[in-house]
Amino acid sequence: MITYISILRALNVSGHKMIKMLAIICTLIMLVSLMYGFIRGDFFKEGSILLSLAWGKISFIDVYIGFFLFSAWVVYREKKRSVAVLWIILILLLGNLISTLYVTICLFKSNENLQWFWLGKHYKTKR
Repeated sequence: MITYISILRALNVSGHKMIKMLAIICTLIMLVSLMYGFIRGDFFKEGSILLSLAWGKISFIDVYIGFFLFSAWVVYREKKRSVAVLWIILILLLGNLISTLYVTICLFKSNENLQWFWLGKHYKTKR
């Protein structure tokens, strides 16, 4: 079976570049999905229907658990608390569109250093 990863490996794309490409693709998918939802749907009417269903409630809980975990990582890695708070507010308002954008930006800033990507302000350079 041909997969996205096997195609990238055949093209000799590094692991870091694969992660960057995946983050960009996820960001674009979220952007298009949100645009579709806001253009074609009624956020409040459909949202109230979803929250009246058992799986709608479970999905809501699932999204917010992910939000809190991701937010904890943002707070952990950012140097300035105000920057972390701004990212968290944006994530709360626009969801995983902002999460994927944050990951994409951090990947590009990391210069292929995944330790810096994950640890942010806690990364210690080797002497």
